Amino acid sequence: MKDSDIDYTKPRFELGVVLVTPAGLAALEAAQIPEVLLLARHVHGDWGELSEEDRLQNELAVLLGLRLLSSYPLPTGGKVWVITEADRSATTILLPDDY
Repeated sequence: MKDSDIDYTKPRFELGVVLVTPAGLAALEAAQIPEVLLLARHVHGDWGELSEEDRLQNELAVLLGLRLLSSYPLPTGGKVWVITEADRSATTILLPDDY
């Protein structure tokens, strides 16, 4: 599946309760990136900087109800992850070190 095959105008899955770890929140505030921006990218299937294998795994996860992971670089360095649980009960924004 190519990115051009994805309809970015509709949410692709439920986020559930949205949580942000303290370190994730501090990193986003330092980079001046609103949480909602990353959540919008994630829920519309923009997985950020992932390998092709991980992108394909996310596409399968959307269809089968498995855990989803996005990874977004920060202009201040490092990256944040957005993870939606398999049961779609929660989505968490966190730093990789928080995992």
